[in-house]
Amino acid sequence: MTERTPPVVVTAGLGKTFKDFWRRPRVTAVKDLNLEIRPGEVFGLLGPNGSGKTTTIKMLLGLLYPTRGRISVFGKAPTDVSVKARIGFLPEESYLYRFLVAHETLDYFGRLFRLPARVRKDRTERLLDMVGLRHEAKRPIGEYSKGMARRIGLAQALINDPEFLILDEPTSGLDPIGARQIKDLIRALGDKGKTILLSSHVLSDVEDVCDRVTILYGGQQQAAGDIGELLRKTDFTQITTPALSADTIDQLRDLIRRLEHKDIITVSNPRVRLEEFFLRIVEQAQAANIGTSGVRGAGAVPEFLSQPTKTTSEEVVESLVAAATKPPAPRERTATPLAEPRPTPSAEVLKELLSPPPSPPGAEPSGRPPRDLRGDRAPPRAARKGDERVIQSLIEGVEAKDEPAAEELP
Repeated sequence: MTERTPPVVVTAGLGKTFKDFWRRPRVTAVKDLNLEIRPGEVFGLLGPNGSGKTTTIKMLLGLLYPTRGRISVFGKAPTDVSVKARIGFLPEESYLYRFLVAHETLDYFGRLFRLPARVRKDRTERLLDMVGLRHEAKRPIGEYSKGMARRIGLAQALINDPEFLILDEPTSGLDPIGARQIKDLIRALGDKGKTILLSSHVLSDVEDVCDRVTILYGGQQQAAGDIGELLRKTDFTQITTPALSADTIDQLRDLIRRLEHKDIITVSNPRVRLEEFFLRIVEQAQAANIGTSGVRGAGAVPEFLSQPTKTTSEEVVESLVAAATKPPAPRERTATPLAEPRPTPSAEVLKELLSPPPSPPGAEPSGRPPRDLRGDRAPPRAARKGDERVIQSLIEGVEAKDEPAAEELP
């Protein structure tokens, strides 16, 4: 008996409630959500606006903390650093640097994953060819249309060769040709073993590429399962044959009435989908070499996306730990001679106060101690010396130290 491969994503009783300033529950975005995304499948997350799709994706990425329940991504918490290197994310809006060209943008995101320069250069060329932007690689991202921005956003989500790819509205803003190419790419990545979570409002896109889906409404799961089983109408039988004559159809109608006691409801010619008809017309125009200024045909899926990821999460964690624990290199310091303190205006005033007043011309010194303005006797000599020490310490910028008091003279 073969052991079952553990799922990539598991949620149990997941819930998220946003609160107001007073910590009172305001909006319940997700409630009791149970998901299981298996390895190598394309999983669709559907629902109208405000159903909790984006909130769920943010919790899977570790950007939001759940209010209740549990989340497991690759068997670990979404906030674990080792999980980040194994995920590629295309948000609903491609917030890219406007003044960088396509090569610089992909090189920048490759540096975030610590990819070597040679690997970044090779993957950049292959991804630009895959999304059909090789001929527009020298233009700044700010000049791209919304569809072209979605293409370069998808390329940056694949630069690290992720095992788990999260796509939020990947075909938004794309023309029918680009949408078809992106859907073919998603299907090809799923066939190569990538696990993909697709959130989209375009139900035809989900129907074309997804293996299983879950439908949310009001933050709660309303339906989930294999998309073929969910869409199958078991109370009808459809038979498709080459074109039949009217006599044959009448005979079949009589036969069904006689054997099943039922009648044929409708008899009509099958129709092709509008998307298939549109793409056929475009292919005929391209075969006629009609010029266009739009995005040209996309290339094949690069080989590195179908190979095991070389840069594992353990290597990223080890590099981060090594960088954090490495002692800093000693810096040579040269002794700088201390400059002599410059006299301040307050120090000059204090010195002037300490110096004895000049004697008037022709006056003889009297042997009596000086008197102050009130006529009192001058303070004792020991007290004057203590005051002088305090003032001198203030001049030198050093706080006066406690010293034993001098004996007072009798």
